Amino acid sequence: MKCYRIGTVPERRKLLRTLGVESGGVAIMADKMETLWILIRDLRTPAANILKQDALSVGADLAVPGGVITCATERVDALLIATRKHLKQLARKERAQPFGLKELAPILGEFARESHPRAVRIMGVLNANDDSFYAGSRYLGDAALRRIEEMIEEGAAIVDVGAVSSRPGSEPVDEGEEMERLRPILETVRSRRLWERAVFSIDSYTPAVISAALESGFSFVNDITGARDPRVIDLAREYGATLCIMHMQGTPKTMQHNPAYDDVTAEVDAFFARQIAACEERGLGRERIVLDVGIGFGKTLEHNLTLLRNHATFLRHGCELLIGASRKSMIDKVIPTPTEKRLPGTLAIHLKAVEEGASIVRCHDVAEHVQALALWRAIERGAEDQ
Repeated sequence: MKCYRIGTVPERRKLLRTLGVESGGVAIMADKMETLWILIRDLRTPAANILKQDALSVGADLAVPGGVITCATERVDALLIATRKHLKQLARKERAQPFGLKELAPILGEFARESHPRAVRIMGVLNANDDSFYAGSRYLGDAALRRIEEMIEEGAAIVDVGAVSSRPGSEPVDEGEEMERLRPILETVRSRRLWERAVFSIDSYTPAVISAALESGFSFVNDITGARDPRVIDLAREYGATLCIMHMQGTPKTMQHNPAYDDVTAEVDAFFARQIAACEERGLGRERIVLDVGIGFGKTLEHNLTLLRNHATFLRHGCELLIGASRKSMIDKVIPTPTEKRLPGTLAIHLKAVEEGASIVRCHDVAEHVQALALWRAIERGAEDQ
């Protein structure tokens, strides 16, 4: 007799098919393959008692602090430990329960949805300025156009073009200067129809600049301010573009001045929920919304690490996730490394984010990421693709 542990969900699915399990049975068992740990903040104590009993009744569990049974405190934090099957059952049960559980039910339902793996796309970075934090990403004039061609040939599915640095402490650039830096690139993308070879993204939050880019064949808006300006949402809707909503605390000039959160994951998640609702109210559906936690944008090292560990939680919104930590200073804070030597750390961060559900990787080093992701896919997802 021989036995060993089957490590990944795709490998488990493949094995069930190999064993001859019917497709319906595979689908049923898939809901039991993964245990999810869901932190519930500020839960009313009577609700915690009800949820605890409901969880136990379906085979899940709820970890609660001492004194809950006697309602010693009004509110508590609790940790729900459940499979997707359990979450589906609890989502139904809690719809009829009081003390806020009715409002919790749809959220549990969102976590219960299995997130089918999306194809991972590389977004190559091109900065049409002379002050971005990584000198290797700065291209002006003909050099910018050569770099665009090079990134497409290396395998970039998306090319992200920006003309304003968002490094910590950077000063804003007026609309005229931003437009002047971008104009040659926009004209070339339009005249050479480069948008037929890759998706072009405009890294801007200025409506006039975004409009000019969309007129030139761009179809992706990368807004570091998180679509706080409703005009940006309207432009994405009008042109049928994808809108990336990034979280940032403060502004690029001030964001690293002592950033603080009570719970960074919960606060970023709440921000996404608000901005998605704002987009939907203006007619932009979540199928055209991408979420970016904003690594390094108003976050300490621990905030960044926490968001990476919890990245999969944001899949509940049903939107694609983008990760952009290319050569950022968090690498230097873990192990002192100059910017030009941070590629290995970048790959480690990005592969972890992809493992947690990110499907767009924004990076400076396209060829290296294409190779790393091909190997990652062969290891992690190859069993399911075969």
